[in-house]
Amino acid sequence: MNTTPTTPTIPAEPYSAAERAAVYRAIDERRDMRHFAGGSVAPEVLTRLLTAAHHAPSVGFMQPWRFIRVRSAARRQQLHALVLAERARTAAALGAQGERFLQLKVEGLLDAAEVFAVALADGREAHVFGRRTLPEMDLASVACAIQNLWLAARAEGLGLGWVSIFDPAEVGALLGLPPGARTVALLCLGPVHGFYEAPMLQQERWAQRAPLSAVVFDEGWGQGADWLPGASAAPAA
Repeated sequence: MNTTPTTPTIPAEPYSAAERAAVYRAIDERRDMRHFAGGSVAPEVLTRLLTAAHHAPSVGFMQPWRFIRVRSAARRQQLHALVLAERARTAAALGAQGERFLQLKVEGLLDAAEVFAVALADGREAHVFGRRTLPEMDLASVACAIQNLWLAARAEGLGLGWVSIFDPAEVGALLGLPPGARTVALLCLGPVHGFYEAPMLQQERWAQRAPLSAVVFDEGWGQGADWLPGASAAPAA
């Protein structure tokens, strides 16, 4: 079987050591930020960041992401009120953990230089390629776009926080989304005083990062990958 691409290609060469280090540094230092320093983001930087997001992979090349920039203080206040309402509902659902949850800072909507709502586009049912058995791949594609934006923001020295504590229908109505579209994220973006040394929820002892060996298997579910550094040898069959 001929596996050579028939479309134009660019050289399949690795980046230089410095270039690779920069990519891995951005991945390692990316943080879900909640504390912002006000300021502003230059239009050319915003364009670079959104271009990075728009270059994300998407199943069937459907490009289901839509970004809505929220600039008015009044609209931000309305979004903030919706987040506070859902924050209270989430605290109630957490039971014994509710009071502790309410002590966490979970958004920076009123402090960040920029706020974007990210939505799934309408008309997604027309895209079957790659979604016939996995329709949620549209959401996965949007998540890839947000991750691109996140890493690019870190490279620019800007913080980004993903807020998901809201009712999508309420936010959709506020922002005038058409039928079939759905808000999946509110992004707070802008200068920060500094990046958290570790993920904030880890610093707050809410949760810890699982070891790599707990999430990587060989051949089937639960079968340890003994080739990972520090992993114990797989049990004998």
